Amino acid sequence: MLLRLEGRRIACDLLGERGRRAVCLVHSLGADMTMWAEQVPALLEAGFAVLRIELRGHGGSDAPPGPYSMQALGEDLAFVLDRLALGPVDYVGLSLGGMAGQALALDRPELLRSIVICDALPESLPDAAAIWGPRIRAVREAGSCAPIAQATIERWLTPEFRAAHPARWDEILETIAATEAEGYAGCAEAISAFSHVARLPGLRVPALVVCGEHDHAVPPSEGERIAKLVPDGRFVMVEGARHLPNVEKPEAFNGLLLGWLRERVVR
Repeated sequence: MLLRLEGRRIACDLLGERGRRAVCLVHSLGADMTMWAEQVPALLEAGFAVLRIELRGHGGSDAPPGPYSMQALGEDLAFVLDRLALGPVDYVGLSLGGMAGQALALDRPELLRSIVICDALPESLPDAAAIWGPRIRAVREAGSCAPIAQATIERWLTPEFRAAHPARWDEILETIAATEAEGYAGCAEAISAFSHVARLPGLRVPALVVCGEHDHAVPPSEGERIAKLVPDGRFVMVEGARHLPNVEKPEAFNGLLLGWLRERVVR
């Protein structure tokens, strides 16, 4: 479905019956809702409804001119949750989705039962300008994410995954390349200039922090840092995965996720 906010569209979809406990899934930079293809069947079979939201300039969501802020991305998420009125959801966000999810949880905790933060930072890296500046310039100059797509997927997934699942690799690569240039650049600017560190000790919802063992984009130490900062945090590492453990190791990831959800007391 498409929702309108201040003249632009936000794309989302709701799977499963309304009234079921809802799990909200939000993707990484350069991805879209199909990033969660390995999780949706397991969640529906377990009796949950699934809400997938696409961030600015990703999938079917419009890309207003950047730069964006992490707070603004969190506000977009809150708008969707308010509009759909599903009650408190269990939020699962990976990379950019995990960073925007922290903003959502800190500003609008009443919208969440719990949060799962996957392969995400608590604040911009010290060398963020050196990391993101060339990528932002490349996509804006080309008007396309194609120039950064191959390097991106190689950071996300291992060569072993590519050999075993070439069709899935190609799907993800094509999605990165087709992402709106301004949406990618604006979100990358948000990643380059944010910090939740001072506020995370006041987080009011339970948090599971997950990271791939071999994630070079977000070292597992950053996930451990988040888990230590929040009052009710837990850190788990997914062995053998890079930046997308949900895609690369779906059985392990789904087991962690479903176990976490079943532990939460339904409000």
